[in-house]
Amino acid sequence: QVQLVESGGGLVQAGGSLRLSCAASGSIFSINVMGWYRQPPGKQRELVATITRGGSTYYVDSVKGRFTISRDNAKNMVYLQMNSLKPEDTAVYYCNFLINGNFGSWGQGTQVTVSS
Repeated sequence: QVQLVESGGGLVQAGGSLRLSCAASGSIFSINVMGWYRQPPGKQRELVATITRGGSTYYVDSVKGRFTISRDNAKNMVYLQMNSLKPEDTAVYYCNFLINGNFGSWGQGTQVTVSS
């Protein structure tokens, strides 16, 4: 099974930017939907954005216009460019995929902390 490793998180001031990366251990070419999720402190994991194999994207309302998801099938990478960060974006961020309604294995995630 494809394993996923997230990186690129850190501490940033409100209004700043970060670019998260997700490296897959195998090919993601055949995986239709890749996504970024996040788990804020004390809350459940939630969807942030998805991208299909063909490049169609979806964003939750709270990140529209600020975040951009992309994928490089040749490099087996998925990215999340986060601009205009807000304190409420503070969370552990994960990437994952859905196949037949089932998630892949969750990685360790990468911590994003936005200070006010």
